[in-house]
Amino acid sequence: MKVLTCITPGKLEYGSADAPQVKPGYALLKIKRIGICGTDLHAFEGTQPFFSYPRVLGHELAAELVDAGDAQGFEKDESVTFIPYFNCGHCIACRSGKPNCCVNIQVCGVHTDGGMAEYLQVPSHLLVHGEGLSFDELVLVEPLAIGAHGVRRANVQQGEFVLVIGAGPIGLGIMEFARIAGGVVIAADFNPQRLAFCKDNLKIAHAINVKDENMMERLKEITNGDMPTVVIDATGNQKAINGAFQYMAHGARYVLVGLQRDEIIVSHPEFHKREATLMSSRNATRVDFEHVISSMKNGLVDPQTYITHRVKFDEVKDQFESWLNPANGVIKAMVEV
Repeated sequence: MKVLTCITPGKLEYGSADAPQVKPGYALLKIKRIGICGTDLHAFEGTQPFFSYPRVLGHELAAELVDAGDAQGFEKDESVTFIPYFNCGHCIACRSGKPNCCVNIQVCGVHTDGGMAEYLQVPSHLLVHGEGLSFDELVLVEPLAIGAHGVRRANVQQGEFVLVIGAGPIGLGIMEFARIAGGVVIAADFNPQRLAFCKDNLKIAHAINVKDENMMERLKEITNGDMPTVVIDATGNQKAINGAFQYMAHGARYVLVGLQRDEIIVSHPEFHKREATLMSSRNATRVDFEHVISSMKNGLVDPQTYITHRVKFDEVKDQFESWLNPANGVIKAMVEV
């Protein structure tokens, strides 16, 4: 089978490998769609934490099921996706029902080789039924589940103001599910095209350009002086993460979905007087995957709006670097295998 490997930062190479032979406890997938996510782009840049080279990228995947292994209720040739966070099943997190933050987690395409190949073997218990969704829709379930999980962590309530900082693909998913939960969403970014996308495609009522507008004044105006009771970071930028503490209402929750390498720095008195809550949000669970699929089927989310670029598998190497350029307006690049 043909495989595309990130050899070192900035270098992708096509090669060949034997198709995997199914082993006990695993299922075999024929890859049909690959979504390019921030993790893939950061790995290519050399800025992704917890990463080593060489690595086959790709964990946003839709596939045709070749062999279900020991998974019950699945049929050969059905359309599937899967949960790409391979957990150990016995650590404190797994025993507590939090396999998404397993102590020994192996994320497909990050810690283990991913789906930029014709076939991929995955743990059979992580298979997810396609539920009649198209391959294009299925490939977007995982990134949207990241957003759904962050919103679930925040416990967004009907009518409360939710500030989402960063209007990249993950941030957009957070906005969608915060809206579905009943929140009044405020999008913040420096990219006017992304903010226009929020308004036009996601129907987000409030959008703040952090480069051209006074963030604090706009938030006070929108919230009638209260400030947002939920703040969610989707930038993975240290300056943005540290700066967002000041935007929290008293009693607010701050959820970090974005990830960066350095320290979080906050004024303890300012944080303390708010009796604020700080949380991280890592990956997603089956509950989140099911919520996303249900939302798609019920027309609450239109995943097709996210796909802005589409290429064949043989074209990925030549196109990949261009997806890093904000001027190209990439929301989601889709690879057809």
